[in-house]
Amino acid sequence: MIVLGLTGSIGMGKSTAARMLRRLGCPVHDADAAVHRLYAKGGAAVAPIAAAFPGTVVDGAVDRVALSARVVGDPEALRRLEAIVHPLVLADSRRFLRLSALRRVPVAVLDIPLLFEGSGRARVDRVVVVTAPPFVQRTRVLARPGMTEAKFRAILARQMPDGEKRRLADHVVATGLGRRYTLKKLARIVRMLRGKRGRVWPPRGYRPHWMRGR
Repeated sequence: MIVLGLTGSIGMGKSTAARMLRRLGCPVHDADAAVHRLYAKGGAAVAPIAAAFPGTVVDGAVDRVALSARVVGDPEALRRLEAIVHPLVLADSRRFLRLSALRRVPVAVLDIPLLFEGSGRARVDRVVVVTAPPFVQRTRVLARPGMTEAKFRAILARQMPDGEKRRLADHVVATGLGRRYTLKKLARIVRMLRGKRGRVWPPRGYRPHWMRGR
């Protein structure tokens, strides 16, 4: 099984590309969606976040607005939050890959917003970076509810520049040329990867549950 990493800066069309990859038959693990589940009532991140950031949990779920207000502009608080959330998201992605392998899918996708900024590169066989011209990116992002110029700049400051991501990518997909073009480019990549042998799954030392204890 090939593990394909999908990434790109904010507003570059990553969510659209993920939907297209699902249409092409590739299961996709969405790191942002995993965080939403972890923050929801009963989620594994709720209790540790409540302890680390009092007042950010309301009615048993993490108040994302309150939490954001606590960590934005505070690198130490952000590091504490990441130390809680990242291991939980990693565990969730491993469950996804284990299930994908059992289903014998040829290509499984990890949608990781900060793939290059973190340790995501070591977790995937190949990386697709989605990209668009700066004016398209800016228009898309500022159209989002609640987005401001200041918030946009703060998000960009945490992300590797688009040009650097494109340089590090195995595949670059432009999303500003129409959906049809994007879909054709992704389909070509998936066709090329089908049948290839991956190197990152199973991870070193991994034993299926039915072998444990032997």
